Amino acid sequence: MTKKNSVFIASSIDGYIADKNGGLDWLHAIPNPERDDMGYLAFNKDIDALVMGRSTFETVLAFDMDWPYTKPVFVLSHSLKEIPEAYQGKAFLVKGTLTEILEHIHKQGYYKLYIDGGITISNFLKEDLIHEMIITTIPIVLGGGFRLFSEFPDRLEFELVSSKTFLGQITQNHYKRKS
Repeated sequence: MTKKNSVFIASSIDGYIADKNGGLDWLHAIPNPERDDMGYLAFNKDIDALVMGRSTFETVLAFDMDWPYTKPVFVLSHSLKEIPEAYQGKAFLVKGTLTEILEHIHKQGYYKLYIDGGITISNFLKEDLIHEMIITTIPIVLGGGFRLFSEFPDRLEFELVSSKTFLGQITQNHYKRKS
């Protein structure tokens, strides 16, 4: 079975995934009356499960909506003791090194993983565990907040697979890790 760790995330022009208060309202800066999903549903069809950090998990729980995922969600956390009761069976707490966590997830039959959340993405990149990234850039400068990328010990090279424009202003670049 092919193993693949993928990122699908939005960023501001200046590289932030959340504003200074952790807010995400800027993601809707460009009107989207047709509710174009910008490829998310197609991406989601090609994954088996999600891996996210505690902060991203708690952000999703704070949304005023039903649980948005139909696939298992694995939550990385050193501080979270258990998944809230309403989400048990949908989200699963995992701990250990990234290699141990991936081995645990793969043993359950999940090989194509959606890696989500800034710290989690950075940690996977630091271990060279990201195979592809789809980064959607919203034309806004936030001037601070939570960065998409942190510093890395080594250079990682990716190649551009495709580039698309949505709503005449939003760009989406699909990158694959160079072998």
